[in-house]
Amino acid sequence: MATQITLYDTCLRDGAQSEDVSYSVEDKLRIVRKLDELGLHFIEGGWPGANPKDILFFQEMKKLELKSAQLVAFGATRRWRNKASEDQVLKDLIDAGTEWITLFGKSWDLHVTDALGITLNQNLEMISDSIAYLKSKGKRVFYDAEHFFNGYLARPDYALKTLEAARDAGAECLILCDTNGGMMPWQIKDIIAVVIKEIGGAIGIHAHNDSELAVANSLTAVAEGVSHVQGTINGFGERCGNANLCSILPNLKLKMGIDCLSDRQLQKLREVSRYVSEIANLSHNKHQAYVGDAAFAHKGGIHVHAVRKNPETYEHIAPEKVGNSRRILISDYSGKSNLLEKAKAYNIDLCDNSPEVQTLLQKLKVLEHAGFQFEGAEGSFELMMNRALGEKSTFFDLIGFRVIDEKYKMNEKSISEATIRLSVKGEVEHTAATGAGPVDALDHALRRALEKFYPVLSEVKLLDYKVRVLTGKSGTASRVRVLIESGDGKRKWGTVGVSENIISASWQALVDSIEYKLLILNR
Repeated sequence: MATQITLYDTCLRDGAQSEDVSYSVEDKLRIVRKLDELGLHFIEGGWPGANPKDILFFQEMKKLELKSAQLVAFGATRRWRNKASEDQVLKDLIDAGTEWITLFGKSWDLHVTDALGITLNQNLEMISDSIAYLKSKGKRVFYDAEHFFNGYLARPDYALKTLEAARDAGAECLILCDTNGGMMPWQIKDIIAVVIKEIGGAIGIHAHNDSELAVANSLTAVAEGVSHVQGTINGFGERCGNANLCSILPNLKLKMGIDCLSDRQLQKLREVSRYVSEIANLSHNKHQAYVGDAAFAHKGGIHVHAVRKNPETYEHIAPEKVGNSRRILISDYSGKSNLLEKAKAYNIDLCDNSPEVQTLLQKLKVLEHAGFQFEGAEGSFELMMNRALGEKSTFFDLIGFRVIDEKYKMNEKSISEATIRLSVKGEVEHTAATGAGPVDALDHALRRALEKFYPVLSEVKLLDYKVRVLTGKSGTASRVRVLIESGDGKRKWGTVGVSENIISASWQALVDSIEYKLLILNR
């Protein structure tokens, strides 16, 4: 096993080929800065000349100084009819201005004869000529052996010849690609053993995740001796994605003892993971290993009781090592340990033998039986604990509200209006507001009535709104649960409401959101 590993991220090229991902030039520049902070060694920026966006990106990158990473341009070997010196792809790669270039070529005879329509020897010449030309221009070259494992299984002698051609021409590292993502770990192990014996030198791995084995295959390759690992943050990539660096990096450092990043850099992993998701405009995968919100979340009472005594009982690493944190979930599976741990997190003083503990547990079970759930609504849960302990403050009283939703023509949008009457600090406030829908209108009316009394509410924004039907047997009269996520630019919190009436459930969640801001966040 190699003691030093070169880390190579390709989320700006391979990751950008993921469905629903489209980066602007500024997006790519921001991600580069973040990956550089993480301490990665190489960042693949894209294919120069492939589109105006990537042309501009490489121009802008010439103005940006990186601390630890080196930018890499990506492209293909020359076209078989072209001389290397006249090939436009190679010219664009040189003009990108990067010291390093990753060049990919064909390893599988099927692709050579059927896809390219050339002879096997012509393909070897393309690989050799392209790399040698780039080397003559002072470039350092990584060679991506596309579909290498499939090619080896089909015709091992030829697949190895493509590597020999690349190595003899001056490629500094040969990256073996499981492009279709279909290899098993034992296949990776056996084939890499042959490559290291027959070809030698620096060998790398580039795995896709079509069989849910990209991380396993990458780690297997490292155990077998490869010294260069490619992947993407969050596993973004075409089809089922690429090898996920957010799993590979901590596995290399914490499980395999390879000091590929400093402790401080590894602690940035969750931050970088979430940052890339945000820039890609994708929701975070809460169940993602190491960096997901649920990675160190504990729900069962027995688990929580054990974790309070010794976290190693149900945690394979300390979450802080990857920038994550332990979370104690509250549900009807929860026991006293969950409740006490949660109270501690909120700086609420509860003792094991406190009578409030049993009262809270009983109330929790009743509420969850009715359809409430607090795993995504910890704001409502904290309010419930404070109310049970007699700490509730009355910020306003509802006198009444009305919501009207009108539609006059089939192809026109509905018109939503809410009117509300509140008693606030001894005054009666009567306001009305319109909105994109009935809940939005009610939210606007409520804020309009309260903000002159509590100006801090102007900071609060409704960030997300979800409705779930709890029992479908009653059709449109079924009970629903509304989850609302709110934020004030500094913190985010979730609140919940349950009713057979969606407006009533939304009202509960909206009121909790406002009371949480006023009671908890402004102490």
